[in-house]
Amino acid sequence: MQPADVMKLVEKNGAKMVDFKFVDLLGIWQHTTMPIAKLNVDVFKDGYFFDGSSIRGWQPIHASDMIFLPDADSAFMDPFFSVPSLSLTCDIVDAITHQPYPKDPRTIAAKAEAYLKSTGIGDTAYFGPEPEFFVFDEVRYSEGPNRASYMVDSSEGIWNSDREEAGGNLGYKPAHKGGYFPVPPTDTLTDLRIEMAMTLESLGIPVEVFHHEVASGGQCELSMKFNSLKKMADWTMMYKYVVKNVAKKNGKTATFMPKPLFGDNGSGMHCHQSIWKDEKNLFAGDGYAGLSELALYYIGGILKHAPAICAFTNPGTNSYKRLVPGYEAPVNLAYSSRNRSASVRIPIGGSSPKAKRLEFRCPDPTANPYLAFTVMMMAGLDGIQNKIDPGQPLDKDIYHLAPEEAKDVPKAPGSLDAALNALEKDHAFLLKGDVFTSEVISTWLDYKRTNEVDAIRLRPHPFEFALYFDN
Repeated sequence: MQPADVMKLVEKNGAKMVDFKFVDLLGIWQHTTMPIAKLNVDVFKDGYFFDGSSIRGWQPIHASDMIFLPDADSAFMDPFFSVPSLSLTCDIVDAITHQPYPKDPRTIAAKAEAYLKSTGIGDTAYFGPEPEFFVFDEVRYSEGPNRASYMVDSSEGIWNSDREEAGGNLGYKPAHKGGYFPVPPTDTLTDLRIEMAMTLESLGIPVEVFHHEVASGGQCELSMKFNSLKKMADWTMMYKYVVKNVAKKNGKTATFMPKPLFGDNGSGMHCHQSIWKDEKNLFAGDGYAGLSELALYYIGGILKHAPAICAFTNPGTNSYKRLVPGYEAPVNLAYSSRNRSASVRIPIGGSSPKAKRLEFRCPDPTANPYLAFTVMMMAGLDGIQNKIDPGQPLDKDIYHLAPEEAKDVPKAPGSLDAALNALEKDHAFLLKGDVFTSEVISTWLDYKRTNEVDAIRLRPHPFEFALYFDN
C-alpha cells in the first residue's frame, strides 16, 4: 500500500482520527492520536517529532527529539475506537540525521531481513508464532515497601469448584493441566475466541486454528498463518492488541504473562521458522525428519546460542517460572522429530516440501517479536555459516530420561540473570551486518538487570513470610 492508497482508505471509511503506533524496546505498543486533517501524503516522508527520552531504553533527556515515520503498508481501521480511526505503525528515525534509529525494533527487524539477503543464503525468513494467553475475570496486584500481593480469578478456575455463584455453581471447570480441547460447557471461552479470530481476520490476519489450552483458569491460543519476519512481528503486535481489547470489551482481562498461576502450565510462544530462496523452502531435504543439511546447521546455531537467545525470547523474570520441568516446558536444548519435550521440534507438517520447518519452543509471548524473531534467525544463520553440527537427535521423552542420560542434555537458563549473562558473553553473532549494535545489547542488559533482575531480587516475596516469618 502506498501513501495515496492510505488516503483513499481514509476517504472510503470516513476516518475522523489517525492513530500513530510504534513499538518500544521492550515490545509494548505506544501511540498518539491526531485529527485526520493532520494526515497527508507528506507525513509519510516527513513524520512527526516526539520526545524519545520518555520511551524506555531510548534517548537521554538532552537528546530527546525523535521522529516517528508512518509505514503506509501498515494501515488498518482500528476496530476499538469509538469513532472511525485509521491506525498506522511507525518507524523511528533520528531527528538530526533522519537515519533509522538503531534501537527501534522495527528497524532491527528490517536490518535482519536485509542481512539475510546479503549473505546469499536465502531471501526470506518465515515465522509462525503461537502465542498463548490467559483470560481472567479479575486481576488485582500491589507492591510497596511493606506489602506485596496479587490475585487473579477466573470462573473457569478449578479453585472455584466449591464457590457460591449466581444461579448456582454448575461445575464444568477444567482441572489443572486439564484444559486442552474440552468442549462447552467446560470451555466457556469459545465465543470470545471466535470474536478475537473474526476481528483478526477483518484486519487481514489469517487465523488457522483456535482452542482452549492446557491450564485451568482460561488459558487459550489462536494460531496465525506464517509470514515474513518483520511482517509477522507486526501481526504479533496486532494479535496482542486484539486479544486484550476483545477481552476487555467483554468484561474480561487477557494477559500474556508466561506464568500467572502456580502449579499449572504457563503460556509459551512456540515459533515455527524456515528460510526460503527464490520461492523454495531451503529446510526441505532428505536428511533427518525430511530436513536439509542447511536446516540441521540452522538448528545447530539455535542450540549453541540458545542461552543468549533466551535473553530476548524469554525476557522477564516470570519467564523462568515457566521454563521448569513438569509443565510441558521446553527446558531441554535438544532437537527431535515430533517430540514436544525437546526445545527444537520438527513437526510432521504433511508431505509437501513447503511445509518443512522447525519449531523453537522456548519463547514466550512477553518477548518483543521483532527482536525475538531476529535473534533466532541470526543464531540459525550463524549455524549455517559455521556449519554447526546439532549432534544426534534425541527421540525419547526427555522429561523421563534416566539421570545418567539427562545430565548430558544441556538446559535452558534457569533465570533471567543467567540468560543475560549468557548474552553478555555470546552476542557477536547478533552484531553481524550491524543488525544489532553494541549499544542495543548494552542497553538491554543494563535495563533488564536494573529494572527487573535487581528489582525482584531486592524485594521480599510473599511466600518468604510463610517460610521464614516465625523462624
